Amino acid sequence: MTTHIIHTTCTMDCPDTCGLEVTVTDGKIQRIRGTQDHPTTNGFICDKVSRFDRRVYHEDRLLYPMRRRGRKGAGAFVRISWDEAIAEITDRFKAIIQQWGGEAILPYHYGGSNGLLGDQFLDDFYFATLGASRMAKTLCAAPSTAVAMGMYGKMPGVAFEDYPQAKCVLIWGANPKASNIHLVPLLRQAKKNGAFIAVVNPVQTFSAHEVDLYLPVFPGADLPVALAMIRLWKDAGQLDMDFLRQHADGLEPLLQQAEAWPVERAAAEARVAAQDIRTLAEVYAASTPAVIRSGWGLERNRNGGQALAAILAMPALLGKFGVRGGGYTMSNSGAAQLDTTKIFGAYPWRTRIINQTQLGAVLTDDLQPPIKGLFVYNCNPAVTAPDQNAVLRGLAREDLFTVVCEQVLTDTAKFADILLPAVTFLEQREIRRAYGSYVVGGVQPAIPARGEAKPNEEVFAALGRAMGWPHEPFFWSTDTSMQKVAEALTLDRQAADPSIFAAGKSQGFDFPGPTPIQLHTTFPRTPDGKIHLTPPALGKSPFHYQPVSKDGFPLALVSPSNSKMISST
Repeated sequence: MTTHIIHTTCTMDCPDTCGLEVTVTDGKIQRIRGTQDHPTTNGFICDKVSRFDRRVYHEDRLLYPMRRRGRKGAGAFVRISWDEAIAEITDRFKAIIQQWGGEAILPYHYGGSNGLLGDQFLDDFYFATLGASRMAKTLCAAPSTAVAMGMYGKMPGVAFEDYPQAKCVLIWGANPKASNIHLVPLLRQAKKNGAFIAVVNPVQTFSAHEVDLYLPVFPGADLPVALAMIRLWKDAGQLDMDFLRQHADGLEPLLQQAEAWPVERAAAEARVAAQDIRTLAEVYAASTPAVIRSGWGLERNRNGGQALAAILAMPALLGKFGVRGGGYTMSNSGAAQLDTTKIFGAYPWRTRIINQTQLGAVLTDDLQPPIKGLFVYNCNPAVTAPDQNAVLRGLAREDLFTVVCEQVLTDTAKFADILLPAVTFLEQREIRRAYGSYVVGGVQPAIPARGEAKPNEEVFAALGRAMGWPHEPFFWSTDTSMQKVAEALTLDRQAADPSIFAAGKSQGFDFPGPTPIQLHTTFPRTPDGKIHLTPPALGKSPFHYQPVSKDGFPLALVSPSNSKMISST
């Protein structure tokens, strides 16, 4: 009996990006646990990943390429070889391009693989060379990214490990107990240190003894609450005008809309107690350091981007920056930058852009040219894309050639003409850039790929070679691609260390120091270096509130994360 411990990194769509130790005995995974010496993992991981071997070895895993047999959606397939699959995809794509042009082919993908090799790497190079339509990744984080970029650029946020320094922690639209679990003990430490912990969330995710204030805002009514708090600060003369004059612009539209929201009106709209809004505003204003953890739950309604802008303005309005543990945290993915021009050169890809949330309309409406070829990977649009009925009608089209690369037979996979088996992260080499913690982690396989499953970069390399293209990247091994990515990657302003990633370990940052201090060691990365309180993404009516319920439609849908299940993207 031979036992090994393999070091690797989790690639699931979560801010933590945990370091893992995988125990393998005689070639089979026996245990998955957190790495003790990782900067943030500290030896514990979520239930989802600790049991991920069940997915790896599940009887429903797709292990071989297959071709559809029977009607679309029935999920009936016959096994074929990889050579047959690659040849058929290539022949069909060539025929589509000859008749309809490259834009008749659409790649469709999201966060099923969050590594730098498996998404927007060789796949982008392949589809660009093919002349395919481009896809806007808008299933999640599109409004928040547009707003945050317009306000602060890719300024790194407050590190989770600095939260115990704060005197007030405001968790707004996030659920760290289900995703981002390593923030939870830091919140407990902050509370032990005397911090006021407040949570704004339609769903109660913390128990009463864990927080000082819970604000169960009605879904989509975050904006009135934020504007009411801002009005309270303005009326009390608490705005830090010296800071705002020096570092920000766009204040007036925000204050103008805040004027329309006295606390009582906001409380009625959000269905919370007016005194709770006052308490939250008073404590946040009086506390230094104070930090806001802003989550993506905020954006999942018609007021999402507007609300997020008002909330992200709060630390600027009160001058909460410049101290450790003060400011905000949202996505920190921009701290690590991958310059793909160092890998592929500046290749052109100027075809039309299709919003992935419009897939149903794109597949069923009169589009010119129509989508005749669809390649789905890292995604399950049959259950996640809006207007599901239209999506399913589109996927059922007999004149649509669909390729799906998947680990299991999802609802989308049942509509595939060619079905390709994908690896799990425990069977591949990768580099994972965190978007919460300040690490970049190497991924190495704990076991060989099951069956004939392949990682994305190998699939697209094979497709590129089958097209007869001479470009060197299509002939690289995964190890070569990993080396190229590491050499083109910077962690804030320092070079990445390929040897760390090759060992399955994680590399930290130097801002200087392991964590940034906003407006002290890291600054807004907007073109002029200023904070833009009213970003262009808000449109012609910034901070305008749209009612979230109407007569006859009193309910609002929420999509909370779950600590036991991995959701489709």
